[in-house]
Amino acid sequence: MLNRQRRTLIGVASKDAHPGIRSVGSGTQEDPWVLKTPSLTSDYLMYRDETGDPPKIVCVVGKTTLGYQLRAIEDLHAKLKEHGDWMPLGSADEQKPAKEGTVEAWGRSTENPVGGWYGTKKGLRGRFGMYMPPLLEALGLAEVEHNARNNRMRAI
Repeated sequence: MLNRQRRTLIGVASKDAHPGIRSVGSGTQEDPWVLKTPSLTSDYLMYRDETGDPPKIVCVVGKTTLGYQLRAIEDLHAKLKEHGDWMPLGSADEQKPAKEGTVEAWGRSTENPVGGWYGTKKGLRGRFGMYMPPLLEALGLAEVEHNARNNRMRAI
């Protein structure tokens, strides 16, 4: 799907988004957000699917489709505001442990607002710290570092 829908990355999803982040799309299945991973090495698509229970964000990475609860956008933004400083991303697959104190660990913690995983597809619930931060940045809700490794984010 990504190759079929590839576009020139111009503009941003929000006028408040970080100027270094390029994204196109309105976040629908027909016009998904085209985003880059925090290291800026890979493109992927995201769009809202509000028909599910719970409503979700669909994330298409190559031929793999992941999902995260739609409320993760607001919940992560609130967590970052509460945290008040840079928070490491710490991306990890579902089968691997997440480093404590990271966005990834929070996205699967029993202490978060949903009491566990924001990921909706068993076996593919990880990588929250890889794919959600660029969306929050494109929406103008967060700032994300774009180093080759060990990136962090904070609320705007």
